[in-house]
Amino acid sequence: MNKEANNHIRERLLKAAEDHFCEKGFERASIRDITADAGCNIASVNYHFGGKKKLYLGVWRRLLLRIRDQRIAAIKEVISQSGGSPSLENLLRSFAYAFLGPLVGETRSGQLVKLMAREMLDRHLPSNMFVEEMIIPTMAAMREGLGRACPDLEESKVPLVLFSIVGQLIHVIRIKAVFEETDLPEIPGLDLTEAVNHIVKFSAAGIRAYAEGAAK
Repeated sequence: MNKEANNHIRERLLKAAEDHFCEKGFERASIRDITADAGCNIASVNYHFGGKKKLYLGVWRRLLLRIRDQRIAAIKEVISQSGGSPSLENLLRSFAYAFLGPLVGETRSGQLVKLMAREMLDRHLPSNMFVEEMIIPTMAAMREGLGRACPDLEESKVPLVLFSIVGQLIHVIRIKAVFEETDLPEIPGLDLTEAVNHIVKFSAAGIRAYAEGAAK
């Protein structure tokens, strides 16, 4: 079997596995059902991934790399378009939309949120996987961006700034899900553009105050 055919089989297995892990969780997802949906035999999981656990890791690694690359590309693009000196607001807004996009803007976003929720409740991933493959590379890109947009910000404060922004964005995702599950007239709809604009304005003011305080 040639490389192209092998890659095609791997992709079919990953897509089918993502569907089943999202809907059933790791323990209840059946290799037999996954391979049936992928149009493969059961032995193909061992051949391409070495078992169910590594297939699960493969699903997550593909998701994490895709999301990470989107976020880093957004940061690099806003730096490039500004000639190397982006405004703080443009940097934060670009990062916010890149962060939210895979979680709320794609047809498979609901599955991704489900998969994340299941992993939080029943962990099967290595503890360092998110840190090494998502947080560290994203933080490095954001450190460069913030250094260009707000040169007076201490580099040691970048992780706290990033965690604050990410925390706000995650809360928006959770609130959006809660609001969408209720039809009470007292609960207003959540406009993502308005929410992002608020986070950008609020965070930019805080970052500048942080930087000005450190510079004094």
